[in-house]
Amino acid sequence: MKVLDAVAWLGAAVLGAVEYVGELGMFTVSGISHVFRPPYYPRQIGRAFMEIGYFSLPVVALTALFTGMVLALQSYTGFSRFGAESAIASVVVLSVTRELGPVLAGLMVSGRAGAAMAAELGTMRVTDQIDALSTLSTDPMKYLVAPRLLAGIIALPLLVLLADILGVMGGYLVGVYKLGFSSGGYLTSTFSNLQAQDVISGLIKAAVFGFLIALMGCFNGYRSRGGAQGVGSATTSAVVAASVLILALDYVLTQVLFAK
Repeated sequence: MKVLDAVAWLGAAVLGAVEYVGELGMFTVSGISHVFRPPYYPRQIGRAFMEIGYFSLPVVALTALFTGMVLALQSYTGFSRFGAESAIASVVVLSVTRELGPVLAGLMVSGRAGAAMAAELGTMRVTDQIDALSTLSTDPMKYLVAPRLLAGIIALPLLVLLADILGVMGGYLVGVYKLGFSSGGYLTSTFSNLQAQDVISGLIKAAVFGFLIALMGCFNGYRSRGGAQGVGSATTSAVVAASVLILALDYVLTQVLFAK
């Protein structure tokens, strides 16, 4: 019996995972199709943009600034053992623009805006507000999901661009005012090692991450069930799923963008 119970549990887990992936795939295709098809709701898009972009500015800015400062400090600690202190500026700017800016901004926005989207849509689902939209001949995917997907694709690259600037500035402040580098030499080393591809690759990652954050927030909130407990579970699932996908796709995108 124990063997049969284990097989039954494994089969149920596999079927549940397949069902989840199938629902997510259908939801993704439907959401993308609604992004490119009218009618559009500019007010909903603007509201989602403010929620994802503007209200996430403080946490993203502080994270980027202190990440750049810590990165410069730790790089100096390691590079000074090999007499390679001059490489600190290039390490900071490349690390921030290629990886740390998009990934950290994505994780911060996932924890703030992704959770908010899942909670909002989950509450609307369990209180039958989404069903009420359908009754009023308003497509919930068009009205609730598509604006958030579009706002995520637009807002996160703008946040990452700001994070790049603040991260490099944090490294500059530590390098010049604590480690004793000359201001001109640090800036020269920074810009001489920075290429357009480094910034563009980070912005491409940011657009993908923004879509993922909005998608997982909307998907988990949209399929929420079971009252307040279901909304809480959907919020947690949205943040965890988005964070894991960001880290996994970061590797895939890095391989694609920088493969030789």
